[in-house]
Amino acid sequence: MPQEIRKYVKIGQIDATGVRGPHEKELEDISKAKYGLFIDIDLKKLKTIVNNDLGGRIENIGFNEDWSITLEMFPEVNIHMSYSYFGDEFGDDIEAEFIFYFSGKHVTWVPGEDSATYIDIVLDFIERKLKEKPPFEKKYKSKSELMKKVLLQRSEPFKYLRENDIEPLSGFLRAQVWKIDNIWRIKKEIFPEIFTELIWDKNDGLDIKFYGEKLVSNLDSYHAEFIGIFVINHILRFITVNNLDKNLPDICYIMFSRYYTKNIGKWDHRTR
Repeated sequence: MPQEIRKYVKIGQIDATGVRGPHEKELEDISKAKYGLFIDIDLKKLKTIVNNDLGGRIENIGFNEDWSITLEMFPEVNIHMSYSYFGDEFGDDIEAEFIFYFSGKHVTWVPGEDSATYIDIVLDFIERKLKEKPPFEKKYKSKSELMKKVLLQRSEPFKYLRENDIEPLSGFLRAQVWKIDNIWRIKKEIFPEIFTELIWDKNDGLDIKFYGEKLVSNLDSYHAEFIGIFVINHILRFITVNNLDKNLPDICYIMFSRYYTKNIGKWDHRTR
């Protein structure tokens, strides 16, 4: 097998359950639900959406696919959505499929739950843009009950951030990170011209907001919240691996994939 292909993994390897996991089935269901949109697609239009609205690229990654959409979820966390059309040659009424691959030094840190949901959001995004439909929900200035719970649950680990973490965390997220007095601010462009900003104060806890020129036209507020949660989760991974000598809050240890906890973290795998 060529060296360039060996760097890719599938979600079953990340889940590392030893049996067929729920996220493999979830991705198969996503493929079945979405592949029809891409039969006879105007590839130029798709490239425009992927390049300009998602910040990704269309390429071929070497699995005999027709094309792949490659996106950087975070630095060294890359997602590849490989599309192949084969008609009804197998007699099962399935004419095409997506197979999802993952690459990057930190891709096995991220659990299948986060990666599969991110893929679902991206393909929903593309579907809306192809059909020229606006986002359904635009409650950007309010927070769902889920988001309120997440901000409360994940606030405590931020107290372990130190000023010398600013530059490494910025690179880890590909984000702007700064600290003024006791307030940390972390600003990340999640899609072109769409930003999430996290604010942590040791007295007031963790807060989040979304803004940008393309926010209202491109991203549903429900999906924006999920991507914001993924950013928070990745920050907790940074905090955890840089404070392994400390007894961190339990929430830190459930941010990782089973592969990571079994092979790298060496702690008991815990679920959310």
